[in-house]
Amino acid sequence: MKKGIILTMKNKARIGITMDEDTAGVPPRRRLHVFWLYGEAIYKAGGIPILLLPHLDLVSHYGSFLNGLLVTGGDFDIDPASYGETIRYTGMRICHERTDFELAITKDILKRDKPVLGICGGAQVLNVLFGGSLVQDIGMDVPQAMNHEQPPPRSRTYHEVEIVADTRLGREWLKTTTFSVNSAHHQAIDRVGDGLIVNARATDGIIEGIESVHHGFCVGVQWHPEFMLSGEDEQLFRKFIDYCVA
Repeated sequence: MKKGIILTMKNKARIGITMDEDTAGVPPRRRLHVFWLYGEAIYKAGGIPILLLPHLDLVSHYGSFLNGLLVTGGDFDIDPASYGETIRYTGMRICHERTDFELAITKDILKRDKPVLGICGGAQVLNVLFGGSLVQDIGMDVPQAMNHEQPPPRSRTYHEVEIVADTRLGREWLKTTTFSVNSAHHQAIDRVGDGLIVNARATDGIIEGIESVHHGFCVGVQWHPEFMLSGEDEQLFRKFIDYCVA
């Protein structure tokens, strides 16, 4: 690799990306995976995507090395015990190791005042970390709400979100009032965590975005901006990377 390329890479933000896991195959083999679009979105916004092995022993090492953290969505639910409730939804799929790691790495990164972007389940992780709670199943707990698990493909918009004007998302980072997003979640933010405020809602009232009032950039969104379906999605990733290299 040429010296100029090395220097260019050193000047880019190193963004940790959390991963999902399963034990597919015969015999079952544990494996980690993440959708390509997460890394591609970081790369196109000017960062270097780094996939994180979910070992708690590595949390402090990651925290000192990374410039920012992307907490991804996935096929899992956070254990309601994490926010003081019992399981009421029979279809819940819990991944304790992933959740424990994501809570720990997010807490470490925020203590260092480094930027965090949470997407879908990642937004829910943020809310729980700050002491908030979740709607365990939108269809069960908020029956008047729309279906927030859109039919395939996810690479198209499904409903509008309304951006709260008096938030940093509204007045600094996106500078818009409404735009269309995709949707792939059956859970949602319920009681908002301490130090967080709502910055976006769906037209049915479901919370679609949160941000911290105590950190430079700590944002969670329920939709999947990594699909880059709008200029607002692209702008969100660019602002995230801008804060990571500031």
